[in-house]
Order: sequence, then C-alpha cells, then structure tokens
Amino acid sequence: MIDFIKSQVLTEKTSKLLSQNKYTFDVDISLNKKDISKILEDLFGVKVLSVNSYILPGKKRRLGKFEGFKNNYKRVFVTVAPNNIIPYFSGL
Repeated sequence: MIDFIKSQVLTEKTSKLLSQNKYTFDVDISLNKKDISKILEDLFGVKVLSVNSYILPGKKRRLGKFEGFKNNYKRVFVTVAPNNIIPYFSGL
C-alpha cells in the first residue's frame, strides 16, 4: 500500500499550502482519487476531504547517442480535515 506513494513534494508552493491543510504527493499513475483517499486514510489515520490530481508528462532525455523518456507520474493535492495532520509534514 505504501509502495503506491512515491514521494512527498516539498516546494515553496506546497509549504504555503500546508497552512490550508493541503498536502502534496507523487503517486503511482494507475491510482484513482478514491484509491488515493482510502490509502491515505488507512496509512495516516486522517479524514480526507478532497483529492485533486494531475499527470505530469514524461520528458525526452538523451545521454550521448541514446535517447529515451523519463516516466510519467501523477501529483496529488490532498485536503484533510482541519483537526488532522500528517506527521511527516508537521515539522515544517
């Protein structure tokens, strides 16, 4: 279950969103919003109010004469209930 969440995203924009109880994650591209909500509620014990997501496109990369693509991934913005926090972000 935790394998579906690839990483947390910490940028200037996402640190501003933390004050509004919005957390940002990169997740597996095959997950839908209901799956993401259920996984986060089970893992962190929080009440998820909404999930917004978008898929970032893969980019063309080149190393010498070899050409390929970076993988696509899905970024989600999760809004949790006002009295809930996700502990990994609470130190910010």
